[in-house]
Amino acid sequence: MAVGIFDSGLGGLTVWNAVSKRLPDVPFVYLGDNAHAPYGVRDADDIYELTTTSVDRLFSAGCDLVVLACNTASAAALRRMQESWVPPGKRVLGVFVPLIEALTERQWGDNSPPREVAVKNVALFATPATVASRAFQRELAFRAIGVDVEAQACGGVVDAIEEGDMILAEALVRSHVDALKRKMPHPEAAVLGCTHYPLVQEVFQDALGPEVAVYSQANLVAESLADYLERHPGMRGPGEQAMFLTTGDAKRVSSRATQFLRRQITFDAA
Repeated sequence: MAVGIFDSGLGGLTVWNAVSKRLPDVPFVYLGDNAHAPYGVRDADDIYELTTTSVDRLFSAGCDLVVLACNTASAAALRRMQESWVPPGKRVLGVFVPLIEALTERQWGDNSPPREVAVKNVALFATPATVASRAFQRELAFRAIGVDVEAQACGGVVDAIEEGDMILAEALVRSHVDALKRKMPHPEAAVLGCTHYPLVQEVFQDALGPEVAVYSQANLVAESLADYLERHPGMRGPGEQAMFLTTGDAKRVSSRATQFLRRQITFDAA
């Protein structure tokens, strides 16, 4: 019955929070690679090795399906994993899919030619590694034409959130939004391309202005996962125990997680 959720650190808890509410009967096994966070400043090979190690740990915990609740891992490692690493009978999904579906208003399985969509100017806020991968632009181009994407690498935001320094995180968000607006003064939509960013979503919205539609991933991923499991019920793994695992200091990570979600979260060593 278990489904795995992987993130480089604590950001994926925003996804866990949404999917656990949407699918209360599913035991989720969450693994945060806090010992190696943040991923956003690492190279693609390093991200791939770290991600496969953690996903393999989730497979061993009884998860046949793992969601990469980490945009950096989804951008830098997922395609390579799916093509050459994922064992038979296992599946690994990324968080870009529901976001692209929402933005283009077309289902992932729709293989018709790219077409024009309502939104023309999109701001992408993400980690340096996600921006460098251009994975979001590539996937969007498969489905939509005429969309101008301006990406802003948000250095330092994940570090500040992981350290619990929300004052610094807010200051950095406003700085990055200002930098983006110098390149694209009037975005119609903004994509928060990191699962840490919902923790500062209100700051992004305030800095961008009320006229900009802000797309955050947690609820989109929750609905997409519910639909996927309805269509593929056999992908619920044999694991029965929900748990939180970390490669970092379990006590410290538990304290940070509890602070972020305002509910008691207890991590064990992975």
